Amino acid sequence: MRLHALQHVPFEGLAKIEEWAARCGHQVTSTRLYAQETLPGIDSFDMLVVMGGPMGANDDARFRWMKGEKLVIELAIQREKKVLGVCLGAQLIAGILGAKVYANPQKEIGWFPIELDPPNVRHNPLNVLPQRATVFHWHGDTFDLPKGAVHLARSRACENQAFAVGTNVIGLQFHLEMGLPQIESLLRHASADITSGDFVMNAEEMLDLAPSQVPPLNAALYRFLDSFTQS
Repeated sequence: MRLHALQHVPFEGLAKIEEWAARCGHQVTSTRLYAQETLPGIDSFDMLVVMGGPMGANDDARFRWMKGEKLVIELAIQREKKVLGVCLGAQLIAGILGAKVYANPQKEIGWFPIELDPPNVRHNPLNVLPQRATVFHWHGDTFDLPKGAVHLARSRACENQAFAVGTNVIGLQFHLEMGLPQIESLLRHASADITSGDFVMNAEEMLDLAPSQVPPLNAALYRFLDSFTQS
C-alpha cells in the first residue's frame, strides 16, 4: 500500500503510524504543508492520513495551502481511497463533508477516557478498543457529524470523538499515534494551549501517565490500522 501523509506542523507527524507502515512494508510519502511542499497527485497514493495541528479547519485565509489540501482530501474520498483524519484531520474531513467545525465548550488536553458507541462500532475497525479506553487528547475545537456519518465514540468533554463514513473514511478527534517523544514535542511547541480547565492536564501529569498509557495505546493503533486497511 502507498500511504501519504498531510502534515501541518513539524511537531505533529505520523509518529507510530509510520512505524506500523514500515512493519507492514507499506510505502510512505508525505507533504509538509507548512514548508509549502507540493500536494500529491490523486493517483499517487492508496491511503491518505491527515494529521493534526494548532490551526483551525476554517483557517483558509491564514494558510493559503489549506484550500488545495481540502481538494486533495475531497478527491481522495470521492475516489474511495482510505482516508484517516487525526484531530485537525478529522475536523477537516467533517468540514469537507458539509459539517460545522467550531470551538468545543472546553479544551481537552491530556489523558482522558472515551466511550465507544455500540452497536455502531461493532463492525468498525475502532472495535479493537475496549468499551472505555483512555486515550491522548489535544484539541480545542470540535465538529458536528457529517451527513451519512456513523458516530463511534464520545467523551465527557466532547460528544463527537470519532466517526466513520462507509468503510473507507474515519475521523478520530483523539490520538492513538503518540509516543513519549511526540508528547514531549507537543509540550515544547504548544504549551500555551495548557490553560485551566476541567479536562486539561498539566505537563507533569501527562508525562507521569505516559509510560503506562502509551504501550496499550500504540498496540491498539496497530490493530486498528490493520483492520482499517483490510476492510
